[in-house]
Amino acid sequence: MQKIGPTARTLSVSATASQKTAPPAWKLGRLNHVAIAVPDLEKATSLYRDILGARVSDAVPLPEHGVYTVFVELGNTKLELLHPLGEKSPIAGFLQKNKAGGMHHICIEVDNITDAMAELKEKKIRVLSEEPRIGAHGKPVVFLHPKDCDGVLVELEQA
Repeated sequence: MQKIGPTARTLSVSATASQKTAPPAWKLGRLNHVAIAVPDLEKATSLYRDILGARVSDAVPLPEHGVYTVFVELGNTKLELLHPLGEKSPIAGFLQKNKAGGMHHICIEVDNITDAMAELKEKKIRVLSEEPRIGAHGKPVVFLHPKDCDGVLVELEQA
């Protein structure tokens, strides 16, 4: 019987970097969180806290974003549970299309959100707001259009 071992992986260099363009004025950082839209916030909170044993925050309303948030601490990152708040909540629309809930977005830290936004716009990546807004962690955030990010809604957060 052949034993299968780990496969060596190498990191690829992006096409723009290999074409010797100037490095970005900003740096992409760590994964801050993965956001999950949930139809029942209490049930989802209980799953992570009571069944899986995670440290879970209280639910916090963010009316300016139209959501309630609960953060689940995972050690190296977090999960953000999102539930609709108000009639104009973007999460309500998401849950209408995805009744059981599901992954909504990923959040990656950047060291300079203003520089990141400017450069991404130059590279034809659509930014969903003209200015950063204050996110759930009290830091500036901006979302990138999923059609420009391989179908994933990407949130950038100032580190």
